[in-house]
Amino acid sequence: MQPFLLGNRAFGGGRQRRAPHHSPPSSTAPPRVPIPLSCDNETLSKFPFCSRAPSPSPSPSSSAAAAAMPSSTSAAPPPPTCPEYFRYIHSDLSPWREKGITRDMVEQARDKATFRLVVVNGRAYVERIHRAFQTRDVFTLWGILQLLARYPGRVPDLDLMFFCGDVAVVRRRHFPDVAAAPPLFMYCRDGDALDIVFPDWSFWGWPEVNIRPWAPFLAEAARENARLPWADRQPYAFWKGNPWVSNQRRDLLRCNPNATGDGKDWNARVIVQDWGKAHRNGYKDSNLAKQCLYRYKIYVQGRGWSVSEKYILACDSPMLHIDTPFQDFFSRGLVAGKHYWPVDAARKCPSIKFAVDWGNAHPAEAQRMGEEGSAFTQEDLGMDYVYDYMLHLLTNYAGLLRYKPTVPENAVELCIESVACTARGLVRDFMIQSMERYVADYEPCTLPPPFTADELTEMARTEEEARNKVKTMEAAAEKET
Repeated sequence: MQPFLLGNRAFGGGRQRRAPHHSPPSSTAPPRVPIPLSCDNETLSKFPFCSRAPSPSPSPSSSAAAAAMPSSTSAAPPPPTCPEYFRYIHSDLSPWREKGITRDMVEQARDKATFRLVVVNGRAYVERIHRAFQTRDVFTLWGILQLLARYPGRVPDLDLMFFCGDVAVVRRRHFPDVAAAPPLFMYCRDGDALDIVFPDWSFWGWPEVNIRPWAPFLAEAARENARLPWADRQPYAFWKGNPWVSNQRRDLLRCNPNATGDGKDWNARVIVQDWGKAHRNGYKDSNLAKQCLYRYKIYVQGRGWSVSEKYILACDSPMLHIDTPFQDFFSRGLVAGKHYWPVDAARKCPSIKFAVDWGNAHPAEAQRMGEEGSAFTQEDLGMDYVYDYMLHLLTNYAGLLRYKPTVPENAVELCIESVACTARGLVRDFMIQSMERYVADYEPCTLPPPFTADELTEMARTEEEARNKVKTMEAAAEKET
């Protein structure tokens, strides 16, 4: 589909919606297999927890179980093809595609890693290496435990190092032979990075700032979007957060009305989060689903990428995306001029002003862009696809290992009981909210093939064309004033 800014053809006939990941079970389907969690006194009195945790039944989607299923299920529709951004799994793992990954290569990433994860026979073992900021490691591991429970028997034996920081650390320029680079998982990358991108912890919750897990947030965001139509929202671009973590954010403060004392209004409303006040009232005024009050939302990077992007995108308001080299696993599937409006980082304020002026003068087009971005989060970034991305990434990574993973001497086993039953407060609340209730009774989406060279060239051309279109429009508007 052509980006909106390349022509109006995309507005005709309504957007093509993605088919549901899977159909709800019919009344004649076999009962779904629940994923157990018991934190009763008997569980809490025994240690280690995982030694008594029951192993879930094999996933109905595993090959062995599928062969034993009744023949009536053979007529089930095939699983959907995964969204386009899944194709970057092939790109992220391409450095090791030919020669594979040895144990020594994994060990070389130890000094950069927060933890080491080993999966053997469907059970997870973790060696803590460095301290993580807040509970990033806890909720990342919680998500992996949900994956193992959701698709039992599908995650192969593996051994990986994981870094819970903000900026990629394995640099392409340090490895003339990229096949010799140590594989390291983290949350984002840029053009010089070789880090393997993985979904961030906040999909399962961020208790320190009271951000709910992604699934309940999406449901609440949909309700809030319906409650306040786009045309009734304030006709400005909004951002709220911590501006002190990067120069890009500090620079954004200049875009507030009269921020430089010249009386200019750049159509931006940039709010500095009062962390002390927010913490004292339990972040009750920081509900992201209730911040969809403006027609436009600004995305600006933090130290590296920012988890805020998905929440901004979910608002049904066009995302004004300030150029950044950092990308996470799903943002590589976003298209400039379709899912978001690109903003030149070197001239933020006039670019934001023009975007808002243009959108207010073209409300149908602006509203449609907001809907495209929001639909991406609801349809292409639901938790079904987050888990499928994890499954395909870990499966393909495990296929590159040239050794049989074994449990490290200093590792401890993790299971749902050992993590959830010992948690307290919001940490535990968010774990319960984000816990998978049933074993998947359907196949994961089908991983599409790698991008071809021609496809990558065309994608880059389309992206550049959309950005040039915006620059041309801005320049023409400035000449008129």
